[in-house]
Amino acid sequence: MAAAAVGYTVRVQDLQAHLFQVTLTIARPAALQRVSLPVWIPGSYLVREFSKNLQRLRAHQGGKTLELTQTDKCSWQAACATDQPLVLSYEIYAFDNSVRTAWLDASRGFFNGTSMFLQVEGQEASVHALELVGDKAVSGWQVATGLTPKKTTKNGFGTYLAANYDELVDCPVEMGQFWRGSFVASGITHRFVVTGAPPSFDGARLLADTKLICEAEINFWHGAKTDARSRVRPPHMTYLFMLNAVDDGYGGLEHRNSTALICTRKDLPRLGNPALAPSTGKSTETKTRQNEGYTTLLGLISHEYFHTWNVKRLRPAEFARYDYASENYTQLLWFFEGFTSYYDDLLLRRSGLIDDTTYLKLLTKTINQVLQTPGREVQTVAQASFDAWVKYYRPDENTPNATVSYYTKGALVALCLDLTLRQEGRTTLDAVMRALWLRCQGGPMTESDLSTVLAELSGRSFAKELARWVHSTTHLPLKPLLEGQGIAVLEEPAQLAQRLGVRVAESAGIQIKIVLRGGAAERAGFAAGDEWLGLETGTGKTASSWRLTKLDDLLLYAGPATKIGALVARDKRLLKLSLTLPKSVTTWRLVARDSKLLDQWLSAP
Repeated sequence: MAAAAVGYTVRVQDLQAHLFQVTLTIARPAALQRVSLPVWIPGSYLVREFSKNLQRLRAHQGGKTLELTQTDKCSWQAACATDQPLVLSYEIYAFDNSVRTAWLDASRGFFNGTSMFLQVEGQEASVHALELVGDKAVSGWQVATGLTPKKTTKNGFGTYLAANYDELVDCPVEMGQFWRGSFVASGITHRFVVTGAPPSFDGARLLADTKLICEAEINFWHGAKTDARSRVRPPHMTYLFMLNAVDDGYGGLEHRNSTALICTRKDLPRLGNPALAPSTGKSTETKTRQNEGYTTLLGLISHEYFHTWNVKRLRPAEFARYDYASENYTQLLWFFEGFTSYYDDLLLRRSGLIDDTTYLKLLTKTINQVLQTPGREVQTVAQASFDAWVKYYRPDENTPNATVSYYTKGALVALCLDLTLRQEGRTTLDAVMRALWLRCQGGPMTESDLSTVLAELSGRSFAKELARWVHSTTHLPLKPLLEGQGIAVLEEPAQLAQRLGVRVAESAGIQIKIVLRGGAAERAGFAAGDEWLGLETGTGKTASSWRLTKLDDLLLYAGPATKIGALVARDKRLLKLSLTLPKSVTTWRLVARDSKLLDQWLSAP
């Protein structure tokens, strides 16, 4: 790699003030050099305005201070000489403990390049260098990043190189005192660092299980035999998992050769519990929650690692080159996030980390989430993809009524395609994904690429299915396809909140968060923000009033009544709403009926 034309130096300015100090050196600036900070980070489709955390920006050249002119909310320019380096310095306030931006306190530092590094206009394709300063402010800390080291200490401080700006900002940096481990999967070294783990954390178990996931996904895309000479070898030579364990949190963000993850500490695997089977000495309920939490973490790891192929390389044609200054629109998030969501749990099953019952339980949850979203009849999943910037990442009380998740419905589109292909007997969605990878050379793709591959492998056009399932609000043919694959679909009474058509919070009484379109609560006149205080039943001498603190107490106090008076507080006013209790609202439960048919799908290589 050539010498860096653009270099950044990052040091901790003030741990207590949560400030990083960044110095940018441009070896050969333009006469009117423009720089800008991204407004969003790829993989998280919301304009987040990272420049709000940039302060004290100054420019120097040849020992003299240069004037900087701000041209918009995130861009600046300077008139300067072209024969000597231009140096800019600034501070970044880092206090967002998520996977998307930057964080700094006395125990940990973390950042994505999109939150930290000004882009140098005209030199985005040049080699970029990053120096991480390991002074006394971070004594005892370590560094982990997917960037290529040039000259570093044993703790990881020092200089790293990136081929261009895209690579620089696609390799987040973790700093602090963290647990670390590694494993080799299919010949590729994978590192894992965990911050915030409790003493009960079983690191060996996490490494062993993650290795199974990585091997299953490499084999999925490239087959069991891959090497450096293979034209279908994995696209990454090394990989880094960065996990931040917190009291309460969940999420992940994919990168080209790493991922940033966040989970709840209690969901980490624990010493003395080598299998997902319950450990001794705990109640069944407690053990079930622990196992479900760890399964959720493994599903997150599976999801983000699958993105190494499906979105970081195979990606929407609109993302061939990122525009960091504004929204980047595509209608294909149902494919890239939805299909990844389909395979994340399926590959846990194929890895042997969960059984058929657990997989069907996870699939049931996804199906019910979609079926219980009125917005699925309002917006297509392709439209939901395009509107991610203004709807999915900006949820409010009306979101479930106006849109559908491209994660969950996209996963069900993948399910319908896979089961249709399998039952027709000529190919599978697995083969389609691999053929897409080869057709698009692990690069930009369009929906027409998917249509072409489906037709080539299946022997017929899937234009009608894609039109119905992706570009209309027509119901997906889930039940017949599942039954054709050896699964019985049982309909059971829904939970009370779903029967009523509400979503509530019960931390201090019953707070109405969402009123679902067409439900009993909407017909009664409930509104988001209401506090449900109590209920009245009967009239005259049979009348009675009850205080409600939990939603589940409603049926206790309503008794056989089918109509009640719901007492709510709204804007400090007390109202009585006439609520008719619904007779029958059902939810799905999937159970195995034909184990042979089921195994042909869930155990497929």
